[in-house]
Amino acid sequence: MHFQKHPTRVALIFFIFLFCITLFFIKLSLIQVFRVDYLAEKADKQHNHIVELQPLRGGIYDRNMRSLAINVAAYSVFANPRSMTEDQKSAAANAVAQALGGSSEVYAKKMEKEKYFVWLARKIPSDRYEALKAQKVQGIGFVKESKRFHPNGDLAAHLMGFSNIDNIGLQGVELEYDKYLRGSKGMAQFLRDAKMRDLMIEKDFVAPKDGNNVVLTIDETIQFIAERALQKAFEKHNAASASIIVLDPKTGEVLAFANRPTFDPDKPEAFPMENRTNRAVAFVYEPGSVFKIVTAAAGLETKVFKEDDIIFCENGNYRVANHILHDHDPLGSLSYRQVVIHSSNIGITKIAQKIGADKVYEYARKFRFGVKTGIGMIGEVNGWLKPPPQWSKTSIGAIPIGQEVTVTSIQLVAAIAAIANDGKYMKPYYVKAIKDPNGGMVHEFQPKEEVQVIHADIARRMKSILQGVVDEGTATSAKMKDITAAGKTGTAQKVINGTYSHSKFVASFIGFAPVDDPKLAIVVTVDTPHPNYYGGIVAAPVFKEVVQDSLRYLATKGRR
Repeated sequence: MHFQKHPTRVALIFFIFLFCITLFFIKLSLIQVFRVDYLAEKADKQHNHIVELQPLRGGIYDRNMRSLAINVAAYSVFANPRSMTEDQKSAAANAVAQALGGSSEVYAKKMEKEKYFVWLARKIPSDRYEALKAQKVQGIGFVKESKRFHPNGDLAAHLMGFSNIDNIGLQGVELEYDKYLRGSKGMAQFLRDAKMRDLMIEKDFVAPKDGNNVVLTIDETIQFIAERALQKAFEKHNAASASIIVLDPKTGEVLAFANRPTFDPDKPEAFPMENRTNRAVAFVYEPGSVFKIVTAAAGLETKVFKEDDIIFCENGNYRVANHILHDHDPLGSLSYRQVVIHSSNIGITKIAQKIGADKVYEYARKFRFGVKTGIGMIGEVNGWLKPPPQWSKTSIGAIPIGQEVTVTSIQLVAAIAAIANDGKYMKPYYVKAIKDPNGGMVHEFQPKEEVQVIHADIARRMKSILQGVVDEGTATSAKMKDITAAGKTGTAQKVINGTYSHSKFVASFIGFAPVDDPKLAIVVTVDTPHPNYYGGIVAAPVFKEVVQDSLRYLATKGRR
């Protein structure tokens, strides 16, 4: 036979065949044992298509559930470069550029990536989406998403902040309460055939959990009133910046909160960082005469002085160590009450000298200067209040009148609110509640009394003195016909290159109204106004306008 004639060749073929069979068997065994997880995962990816389901970001509302930030539908454009020819990519780039604007080269470069999915544009305007969709461009598609929209434009922009293209909070409430607003993603899993085509057979589904809604303490109408008045002063006095905060002195709730310059939270990238900075909590300045409320309250609380005690104001010149202290006008003998009403630097310094540096510092800390108010806004700073061992020989004539100390606007309004609230310092807060998408309560924030700064009787006496400031003192421009008001003006020299400027000032006013039953406590701060720069001229009229319009609104609201 043929096999018998060539036994060696047959044996060689047999052993080669046996070796190959053995090698294949070993290889398959190794694959089954050591690569089973990898292959199973690969097969799973080929036959299972997982779609990530985005949650709807929670809304932001005012205290009356009026929308401040909501989500609206928006479409994003993507391309599948691996399924497109070069001509199709070029045509797509031109079509997208024509519909959305920009350079076709930019879109063409994005499609150079050898991927099944690349973003061309995110969350485009609806009219541009319709224009591009109508062209039926080969190789591009659309994904329905949602984007943040602020129906009131820049109203309360610094309070709310903004989020990015992926609805992740970056500033303000959007950042501070992002974990509540964001929600959680869902997932849908579909089967695919061998050609990677969706069979639309649902294998698994986890619904996305929409974000919770955040309800602020602010009132949209009072916010509008405050911003309108602030904007007018900002423009009229050619200021570098300005801030206003309106509190309910009995609860610490923020009713309005604004800064100038401002920005559009729908287009934050179009504005410089300066516009987006929350000055009312992040910027400090020497307060000047508004800080005199601390010294005045301490003088009465320690019982060292009474309102009718006479203080000689040295006719406008008074030596403190090696420094000569001046008043804006030469003043002679004034009562304690008149010293505050006419804002005498010398009179306040003499009060401070008699009660002592330790007491001035003690009451400044009670009013929470030098520490954060605890309002909870990212970026809030302490300000600067040095303890008596660090005072120089002239500090007793500087700190009590608002020099050598720095404050924030939120600290000032919380301090004047404590006097309005019979000496009770309420922690300021700006979020009223967190509610789930169905309106159920997740968390409700309550007013919190921090400390009794001064006794109620002393607070009432201070109210009377501060009403005198408005009625007959430095703040007569805040006086109203039918509404009683109390407050204190401030005109502080700015420190430029280590020395006090004689041309740059911070004008401010802190006050509350009505005096007998305070409903509003307000701080107005205007940085570098010109040519007028006195707090009574620049800031007090803003207070007056906001009080009049807000109380009129609240009265109307109460009658409904």
